[in-house]
Amino acid sequence: MVDVLVAVISGYLLGSVPVAVLVARAHGVDPREVGDRNPGYWNVKEQLGLRAAVPVFAGDTAKGTLAALVGLFVSGAHTTGLGVVTGASVAPVYLAVAAAMAGHAWPVFAGFRGGRSILTFAGGIAVICPPAFVLAIAALVGVALAVRSFAVGARLAVFGVPVLQLLFAPVELVAATGGLMCLIGLRFGQAALAARRH
Repeated sequence: MVDVLVAVISGYLLGSVPVAVLVARAHGVDPREVGDRNPGYWNVKEQLGLRAAVPVFAGDTAKGTLAALVGLFVSGAHTTGLGVVTGASVAPVYLAVAAAMAGHAWPVFAGFRGGRSILTFAGGIAVICPPAFVLAIAALVGVALAVRSFAVGARLAVFGVPVLQLLFAPVELVAATGGLMCLIGLRFGQAALAARRH
C-alpha cells in the first residue's frame, strides 16, 4: 500500500509541474490565454515556434516517464525480459502514470488549469511497455513522412498503442492502458465544454 501511495503522490506532483506555462512565460506569453488556451506543446509551438516548444515536448513526456519509473522502483521493478511491466509493479506504475496525467490536466501548481496529457501518457507508455512505445514511434515517423504531417502520425501512434501493446502484454494491461486514454478523452471533453462557454 505504501508503494502505491508514494507512486500516486509522486506522479501527481511530477505531472503538476506546468512546463508549458513556465517556458511560455519566459517568452512573455501565458499559453492558457492565447491560441487554443491549451498549456501544451502544440499551442506553444503555434504561438512561439518549434524551438520554444521542444523543451515543452521533452518536459511533458518526461513527467510520465519519471512517474512510471517511481512506481516501478518502489514496487520492486517487476518486468518481463522485454521490459514490460508485470506482477506487483503493474498497479503502482499504472496509478503513477494516471496520477501524472491527472496532475498535467489539473495541476496544483498552476491553478488546476492544465493540458490534455497526451505526451505524459506517451512518456508513461515508454516504461509500461517499451517495445510498444518503440513501435509507436516508428509508426509516427513513418506516417508523418508519408503524409507530411506530424499531427497525423502522432494521432495514429497514440491510438495504435493498445494494439501494439497486445503483441507484448496480456489483455488486462491493454485494458488498463485504455483506461489511461480515457483520461485524455475526459480532458478533451472538458476543454470542449469550456470553449463553448467562451
